[in-house]
Amino acid sequence: MPDGFPDYLDVDYEDGEGEAPEEYPTLDAKIEKAIEVTRQGLEQYENPAVMWTGGKDSTLTLYFIKEVAEQFDLEVPPAVFIDHYQHFDEIHDFVEKWAEEWDLDVIYARNEDVGAYVEEHDLEPGDDIEISELNEQNRHHVRDLLEYEDETFPFLLDTYVGNHLLKTVALNNALEEHDIDGVISGVRWDEQEARADETFFSPRHDPDIYPPHDRIQPILHFDEAAVWDAFWYVVVPETVEGYPEEGYIPQGYDDLPEGISQEDIPISPKYFEGFRSLGSEISTEKSEEEPAWLQDLDNTTERAGRAQDKEDLMERLRDLGYM
Repeated sequence: MPDGFPDYLDVDYEDGEGEAPEEYPTLDAKIEKAIEVTRQGLEQYENPAVMWTGGKDSTLTLYFIKEVAEQFDLEVPPAVFIDHYQHFDEIHDFVEKWAEEWDLDVIYARNEDVGAYVEEHDLEPGDDIEISELNEQNRHHVRDLLEYEDETFPFLLDTYVGNHLLKTVALNNALEEHDIDGVISGVRWDEQEARADETFFSPRHDPDIYPPHDRIQPILHFDEAAVWDAFWYVVVPETVEGYPEEGYIPQGYDDLPEGISQEDIPISPKYFEGFRSLGSEISTEKSEEEPAWLQDLDNTTERAGRAQDKEDLMERLRDLGYM
């Protein structure tokens, strides 16, 4: 952690408190606020990093970072990709392609100890992991922080122990290793109840739980529909050569402007297939057959395709450092 954190910061930890997406009624208003928060994040923090999952929210956040960095002559921070060993192959391909396209430095955060155990025992998702065979750090988290008493836990991402070890421990280790003081993330108020009270700058300063840092959250005030509007009317027209400047919303893979394919667009193909939220390959299902942005976003739940064990424990997981 850089010396003096957080005394060198001048951020408002109450910015956004008590607000809702409706208080930013237009796409322009949302984008203006996102740029403001992003600029503060890049200017105020000594070693920021952006969380990048390959999903729509973190990719939109990354777009704002790239635009702000270029406009105000700032550095594009590294991206942290948490590899929890259960991603769709398409997610890895997407991240690798666009990291190269955008010249990004990607830090791959992994719980190497759990990964080594899985490889050594040739485990499949759902197989049991013996807690006694993990290293001291992982045993401490399972027994002392999670207060989990069973002798094993399943190798599944969307469970209490699995999510914490595969994602949060991996993230915290990366924060410590790279002295990251500001984590820029694509968390949104409307995405999950446990995130509804977040602010644009959110402190995580308890050294007994995680390496002290702040969360910088530029798109908190976007709802799901606004994220897709930002992609089709701003991000894609500005980043894809030959895309209509006024924007165009495709109805599927085969409904793109002439000369442009899905591979040219910085949107994961899983969204074209009908997924609205991307978790693990094992426990995430598509919502419908039509692309995510064409589904009934107002009357259906965005994360309905995610395993609910983890969703029901979100508040407890976030207290321990989950995004």
